[in-house]
Amino acid sequence: MKAIFKALKDSGRRFARHGRGNVVLTFALAVTPIVLSVGAAVDYSMANRTKAELDAIADAAALLAVNQQALSLTPSGAKSEAQKMFKAQTAKIARLNSSKVTATVTDTTSGRTAVVDYTAVVPNAFMGVIGVNTTTLKGEATAATPIPTYIDFYLLLDNTPSMGVGATTADIAKMVNNTPDQCAFACHDVTNANSYYNLAQSLGVTTRIDVMRLATQQLMDTASSAEIVSSQYRMAIYTFGASATTAGLTAITPLTSNLSSAKSDAANIDLMAVSGQGQNNDQDTDFDTVLPAINNLIPNPGNGTSSGSPQKYLFFVSDGVADENNSSSCSQPTTAGRCQEPIDVSLCTAIKKRGIKIAVLYTTYLDLPTNAWYNTWIAPFNAGPYGPSINSKIAANMQACATPGFYFEVSPTAGIPDAMNALFQKVVAQARLTK
Repeated sequence: MKAIFKALKDSGRRFARHGRGNVVLTFALAVTPIVLSVGAAVDYSMANRTKAELDAIADAAALLAVNQQALSLTPSGAKSEAQKMFKAQTAKIARLNSSKVTATVTDTTSGRTAVVDYTAVVPNAFMGVIGVNTTTLKGEATAATPIPTYIDFYLLLDNTPSMGVGATTADIAKMVNNTPDQCAFACHDVTNANSYYNLAQSLGVTTRIDVMRLATQQLMDTASSAEIVSSQYRMAIYTFGASATTAGLTAITPLTSNLSSAKSDAANIDLMAVSGQGQNNDQDTDFDTVLPAINNLIPNPGNGTSSGSPQKYLFFVSDGVADENNSSSCSQPTTAGRCQEPIDVSLCTAIKKRGIKIAVLYTTYLDLPTNAWYNTWIAPFNAGPYGPSINSKIAANMQACATPGFYFEVSPTAGIPDAMNALFQKVVAQARLTK
């Protein structure tokens, strides 16, 4: 027993004197922070991965509030949809203890902005041993887009007999060369089977009313393709009447957001019919009646920020010459009360004063040197070699009728469809919210 005890005693003394025992002690002291560091790295990695998922969801929620469908909602409605989407997606992340989201959607004159802020809590797998049981994550996503401007367009199309003139100089020449009185007008006399309207069709002559019909139909397609949101643009189409008997403001289609239907209705645009030469003393272009009528028809304009507050534009297409009964205030000589004059600008001013913008497409009143009526009554205030005026009073008044920047003139070498489309694009591009 003494020998065994002595051996144990000697072994203990050797262990106490052995320098390599420090390694064990050092490792024992170092292992805890090493394990905690590795655990913290794992917890951080998991939290960072979760934050990346939350950031992606927040981005999607912000974009949801400003996308095409959401723009038809109020800011409050878009906010609700964004928050709902965030909560639904984060509910699928099992490792979340909790999350909170706040969306802010703001509409201004420059557009809509959506900001999505979130706070989330994730559990820690390793840091809990030192009392750090969770990690709080925070993030923010922002998205912005221009707000669509809602616009109602009221097309007032001059379909009176003067719009039966050939669309180009070649069309005019063909009519002149094929009529005994060298008439350039395709008069739509429904009482005469041999009317110049029928002649123009048989000769393949394109008149301005034909081109206007096509241009109006194409405009519906242009507006439809330009819409950012459904029903952003609404159209109404009016003429001066289907016939001289019922002359006056006449609806081809009332205000509608169904642009496809409006395009179909536009096929009914035609030259005003007359029952015999000289019906109504040819006083069919009654600006003094038609313009106040459409002014009364158009409601007060809004700022364009919503479908319930659209801006209002009057799209006025005409050759700009009134032909009406007006012996009291006509600017030109009259005959039996018949007034033929450039459009009275005050009629347009009354409309613009209400905040309604007027876009004018002036179809140049062409010189008709072989027409005695033109030379006597129109040439004096129209430019050209057959009129004494240096500048066309017709063009000047039509331009004055337009809201500045929204005037186009179409000569025989220019296309009415292209001009109408360009005018529409200019209106849309320059529309500004006034909220």
